[in-house]
Amino acid sequence: MKKVIALILAALFCVSCFALTACNGDKDGDVIKIGVFEPASGSNGAGGKQETLGIQYANSVCPTIELNGKTYKVELEIVDNQSDDSKGVTAAADLVNKGVSVVLGSYGSSVSIAASPTFEDAGLAAIGVTCTNEQVTAGNSHYFRVCFLDPFQGKALANLAWDMGVKKAFTLAETGNAYDLGLAQSFKTAFEALGGTVVANNFPSGTADFSSYVATAKSEGAGVLFAPTSLTYAQLIVQTAAAQGVEFPLMAGDTWDSNVILEAAKGTSLNINVTTFYQEGANKEFDEGFKAWINGSEINKTNNGGNDIISAVSAMGYDAYFVALEAIKKAGSADRAAIKAALPGVEYTGVTGLIKFNATGDADRTVAYVKKVNTTTGLWDFVKEQGVN
Repeated sequence: MKKVIALILAALFCVSCFALTACNGDKDGDVIKIGVFEPASGSNGAGGKQETLGIQYANSVCPTIELNGKTYKVELEIVDNQSDDSKGVTAAADLVNKGVSVVLGSYGSSVSIAASPTFEDAGLAAIGVTCTNEQVTAGNSHYFRVCFLDPFQGKALANLAWDMGVKKAFTLAETGNAYDLGLAQSFKTAFEALGGTVVANNFPSGTADFSSYVATAKSEGAGVLFAPTSLTYAQLIVQTAAAQGVEFPLMAGDTWDSNVILEAAKGTSLNINVTTFYQEGANKEFDEGFKAWINGSEINKTNNGGNDIISAVSAMGYDAYFVALEAIKKAGSADRAAIKAALPGVEYTGVTGLIKFNATGDADRTVAYVKKVNTTTGLWDFVKEQGVN
């Protein structure tokens, strides 16, 4: 029954692909390749897999595009950047050699920044899905982005903490990680501007024991522990906080919006809040279709963390795919240069809202969703939409 529902929803989506696509099969063998530059392993592997699932689902919904009266099959070329800057450069070069016309990704700002020159040299446009660090699009004309940025997210989180009555915050970020450090700094700047105090701490890559950091946050009298880390470290931080009986809230950005966090926090008394891009329930048609698709494949379900809970990064990956299709349609061809030139003028209303690009290639996003872990059900509870002043 679930597979039947998925097929019905897919057909409905194909009819309503905003005049971009023709979901009637590959008539003449012509192919346009979209590169998927995401981590399937390493510290960001769990999130990267969920982001990729959103892209793959979108491709299953609308696998073709019509250009100048001809139908083209849209093929995904997926590489694993391994959550590693140097290996990411190699993965980016692989996509170039595979002849992709545009790139989607990556989950993780550092690896996106590292691979950026490779895409630029090849004349490829890249569309960041959830890489929120400012440096991704700064100073270049080839990287675009469909998500909000860290200065916005940091301010939204600072406002959230302040509204909770917090006056002193403890931040924890991985040394050398552009996402961690950028979001921690954005939070610090905004929270201090409100009148709060921030105790900032960084930890070296490979850290496996966070006991001393959590103990320090407690001894400092912190009202919140803000840790915008990858999921590998996030899980350990949650487990350590639970073991030490932490009573103050834990807060993080979009990376913590994951089944990994739900599982780690289930059965504890922790108060965990995150800001993210999408709240399950916001688009019934997408939610039902995606869940049916996930449940129809054991591989997909495993890559989603073993259940059908919708991560915001999956919704963002879904929208990013259709933004790429819109750019290809606007360009009228699979030519890399034409697609890059077309992207600044693209506007697309997806399941996460309206996407259009400003002068720096960033989407104009004004709202973050705040979600809280329900430690009893093991699910996310929607808290509110959080803007900035």
